[in-house]
Amino acid sequence: MAYDFLIAGAGLFGAVFAHAAAGRGRSCLVIDRRPHIGGNLYTEAVAGVNVHRYGAHIFHTDKKEIWDYMRQFAEFNHFINAPLANFRGEIYNLPFNMNTFNKMWGVKTPAEAREMIAQQRTAPENRAPRNLEEQALSLVGRDIYEKLIKGYTEKQWGADCRSLPAFIIRRLPLRFTYDNNYFNGRYQGIPLGGYTPLIAKMLAGSDVLLNTDYKAYAAAHPGAAARTVYTGAIDEFFDRRYGPLAYRSLRFETEILSTDDYQGNAVVNYTDRETPYTRIIEHKHFEFGRGEQTVVTREYPLPWRPGAEPYYPVNDETNALLLAKYKKLAAGRPDVIFGGRLGDYAYYDMDQIVEKALALARAALGGEGGPARRRD
Repeated sequence: MAYDFLIAGAGLFGAVFAHAAAGRGRSCLVIDRRPHIGGNLYTEAVAGVNVHRYGAHIFHTDKKEIWDYMRQFAEFNHFINAPLANFRGEIYNLPFNMNTFNKMWGVKTPAEAREMIAQQRTAPENRAPRNLEEQALSLVGRDIYEKLIKGYTEKQWGADCRSLPAFIIRRLPLRFTYDNNYFNGRYQGIPLGGYTPLIAKMLAGSDVLLNTDYKAYAAAHPGAAARTVYTGAIDEFFDRRYGPLAYRSLRFETEILSTDDYQGNAVVNYTDRETPYTRIIEHKHFEFGRGEQTVVTREYPLPWRPGAEPYYPVNDETNALLLAKYKKLAAGRPDVIFGGRLGDYAYYDMDQIVEKALALARAALGGEGGPARRRD
């Protein structure tokens, strides 16, 4: 075997695993079908701005050990995620908080806001909500649902809220404080210079091949490594033997604008149904940038088909049953470690990915003995 580990995917999970393995003297080959490292975290400089090519990524965690782990690879700024919602020209703060309620109803105190929400809530009699619309109305009432949930959700999922399952929004956070910080974690920020240099430092002890498809490489090099770490779609690994799992995809439209500030905020969600995109990202605000130009990206949700990029799973009952079949197949492959959003078919935050990758690396490395294999 030329390597101890063949790692399919140069995103966060694969990079964390590779760094842990290299630190224990193991040899790793990291491959990725894309022409760059970083996966969906990939950032690149455009017009002097670090652009998040695959959507906004703000690192946040409540765990000091995870925060300290990430900071060994980069210095993080103090960016606080405070997105806005644009509903047909009306601007609201997210998450739903006292600023949101004051703008919507003119209320000024938590007691007034709670009373207004209580008046607007509606729930089916003698039964649980059967769809997303009924669930949302039972949680936050008509105004918040119509202006800030309905249109955005229907664009995101490509379906009417009355046809979507209720469990998608089992809870909606309501904050009765004037606090626009979207996340609750104690630690939050973005690496100075973007995520790509951070991932590069993680991968410094490994060999990397880009523009390389896992299936093609594995077929051409059957003895490349003793074990495989696979971060692609779990159903794709097994050639979708039981049929494809469902995903949602995205299209990103990025442009350089000759203005120093387009929208005054890093992220603005468009929550009406008519606007075809879900949000606009203005990248310079992630790093408090200056300059006469700015770069913005519009995100368009898309249905997923085999061959398209899968961005997030559709975790309904049908896919849960299908996933169980693929997990059973995965359990029969002790030579392969599955991980990451696609490998686990789960929507993880970045700190969860780091924690899971470190845990799997410890488990994989703990039982191994002897020196690392030498590269050919």
